[in-house]
Amino acid sequence: MPRYFAIVPAAGSGSRFAAERPKQYSNLNGRPLIFHALAALLACRAIERVWVVLAADDPYWPQYDWSELGPRLETLHCGGATRAISVSNGLRAASMVAADDDWVLVHDGARPCLSQALLAALINELQDDAVGGILAVPVADTLKRAGDGQRIAATEPRDGLWQAQTPQMFRYGVLAQALEHGHAFTDEASAVEALGLAPKLVRSETSNLKVTYAADLMMAGLILRGAK
Repeated sequence: MPRYFAIVPAAGSGSRFAAERPKQYSNLNGRPLIFHALAALLACRAIERVWVVLAADDPYWPQYDWSELGPRLETLHCGGATRAISVSNGLRAASMVAADDDWVLVHDGARPCLSQALLAALINELQDDAVGGILAVPVADTLKRAGDGQRIAATEPRDGLWQAQTPQMFRYGVLAQALEHGHAFTDEASAVEALGLAPKLVRSETSNLKVTYAADLMMAGLILRGAK
């Protein structure tokens, strides 16, 4: 039976968040933001190991107590300049235990509100899939394309458009091969698409938000408190 592993790239600085320290260490309900993302993965017993990929010179991680998350969490200080590089480096560590047919879930360290129901839905829907896929939500808002002077140049049709989320779940061999073709991809699905494959969209919820700006942190706190 295929095994399940997870990688959380967390070497970025979160420049759009405009904080003194990387946003993954921002306080969220008394814990670092990334704690909640890791805890959601580790609460799933199907996932055997979670690797968090940190910057080589990350001074913040040792300032916190992570022991509550248990022994299935491992830290790798080999993060790169891009998400894809960090994930590639995480895959190299995973190669010690993962077979080509095993599943790897890549999750954002700044996406703290992943529910066990959504995680189970992703795993259950993709476990027999030939390619893999991602959590995503259909685009609901009207989309505008900006032109000169930040004025509307066009209204874009939203039919068939989905907003990608994480986790994104692919076979170890497929994902490793996909990322060998370059590191300019903004998510794993894009890399897999470049192989000519079509990842599946697994319907998610807007509550599985990614914290990008300071206001998102407040919303994430409300979601987490409401989930208890």
